[in-house]
Amino acid sequence: MIEDKARLQGRLTLEPDTLWFKVKHCTKHGIESGALQSIPTDSEFLETQGMRFLVRILSNLVRKQKAKQSEADKTRKSGQEFNPFLPYDRDLFVTDISPTHVCLLNKFNVVDYHLLLVTREFEDQEMLLTLADFEAMWGCLQQFDGLGFYNGGKEAGASQRHKHLQLVPLPIASDGPKIPLEEAIASATVVDGIGTIAAFPFDCAVTFFEPDLFNDPLAAAQITLQSYLKLLATVGLKPEKMSPKQAGPYNLLMTRDWMMIVPRSQENFESISINSLAFAGSLFVRNSQEMQRLKEVGPLKILETVGRSPQS
Repeated sequence: MIEDKARLQGRLTLEPDTLWFKVKHCTKHGIESGALQSIPTDSEFLETQGMRFLVRILSNLVRKQKAKQSEADKTRKSGQEFNPFLPYDRDLFVTDISPTHVCLLNKFNVVDYHLLLVTREFEDQEMLLTLADFEAMWGCLQQFDGLGFYNGGKEAGASQRHKHLQLVPLPIASDGPKIPLEEAIASATVVDGIGTIAAFPFDCAVTFFEPDLFNDPLAAAQITLQSYLKLLATVGLKPEKMSPKQAGPYNLLMTRDWMMIVPRSQENFESISINSLAFAGSLFVRNSQEMQRLKEVGPLKILETVGRSPQS
């Protein structure tokens, strides 16, 4: 046991059993300093084909839109793309995770305690995930139950080029299962460790973890990295030999129990932006017009459109 702890601490600088306290403390500080600018929402559930989707309507995007304009102005003046993570806002800093990653609060969060796991040095969001990325994710998942995700490229909903994984605590909604589409994901048919989900009209692949894997983040990261590469190959995104860049845009979602990859064909459905959380059953719309359009088309059809048709 002592040997295991020493091995863990050698690669993860995140102190044991401290993350949730630090998240809440930093959130309080972020609100008081004005650095954390949460976006208020209203929400409702939509039922379709036996699945229940949580849809949040964003009430006020003015501050985020102003920030985006400010970033664009800075990029134009400097001639270099603005990077909010180099340097990051110290008022949003939660904790060090490892020699390669820090944990920050998402400045414009819609979900409470939304975390960003950001590389200390610049890496592009279209680079493949690495062992260090999965070590950072599992180091956090060991300390609280959450849904981790990664928007692999602009077409997958990434809004910043600097590599960052994301993590939100579970449950996503106070009513129903911890994750809206968890039952559908759990219904996957698994062959040779890779599952397919007949209920989903878009291409995806899922793998399931041993129940206590999260208790050993470094071992979990090794296993997850191999599973990640296998999932990418399964959905036709096998990277070129020796290339650190992904073969195409995709969303990755993972919990303590499973990991899923969904290849993407486009970022938006009309004006509705779709990121990883949509494939867990959590969607966001900017106004009542987008909500009405979502209801007309149906969330599954929207996911099918921005995803990719299942491979024959």
